[in-house]
Amino acid sequence: MRVLLVEDDAELGSGVTASLKREHYAVDWVTDGSSAATALTTGTYDLVILDLGLPKLPGLQVLRQLRAGNEVQKSVPVLITTAMDSVTDRVDGLDAGADDYLVKPFALDELHARVRALIRRRNAASSNMLIHGRLSFDIASRQAASDGVPLDLSVREAGILEMLLLRAGRAVTKEQLLEGLCAWDSDISLNAIEVYVHRLRKKLEPADIRVRTFRGLGYCIDKAPAVATPALQ
Repeated sequence: MRVLLVEDDAELGSGVTASLKREHYAVDWVTDGSSAATALTTGTYDLVILDLGLPKLPGLQVLRQLRAGNEVQKSVPVLITTAMDSVTDRVDGLDAGADDYLVKPFALDELHARVRALIRRRNAASSNMLIHGRLSFDIASRQAASDGVPLDLSVREAGILEMLLLRAGRAVTKEQLLEGLCAWDSDISLNAIEVYVHRLRKKLEPADIRVRTFRGLGYCIDKAPAVATPALQ
């Protein structure tokens, strides 16, 4: 999952970036509103963490521009992080289109939990545990298991599996997978995505989970099979 962090405080921005990367998010960090606006019109993100008191362009203006964009931009979850904690400030942020609000200083564990909750909400997932037939995937730990037996997935294989499960039944393009896995400082290619998907397919065989390829559209995990109900005697 790819996150845009907009934070002008160097120490806080560095700490949040490092903590999110430890949670296996791809993170792009910018330090002013103008750079944020540019990033949001040129890249695709699963979440934006937005400070309000920014140089060059205020955070609320960045948010309003995002919500006035295309359908993809309108749907990106935005978590405001700011030291401005009055009721009026919170109302202004939420009315401008924010999905959640976190007042500084905050605990990193709470930030991570709110990030997971917003990503779940966007993808209509009810909990951190995604169940798909015999396969389970924990969004918090990035651990997959088949019938309770852990699967040995690399960080990028787990990232691809998460994106496919959150969009089960829908095709996800290689470009979307690449953008979801990679920050600006990453250098993997579309060909590498094919390699990761191939390895993931092999590792999902014990769970009888199939990753299908749709030429020109991308990859798709079929919708979870229905659970059989025992016949009445």
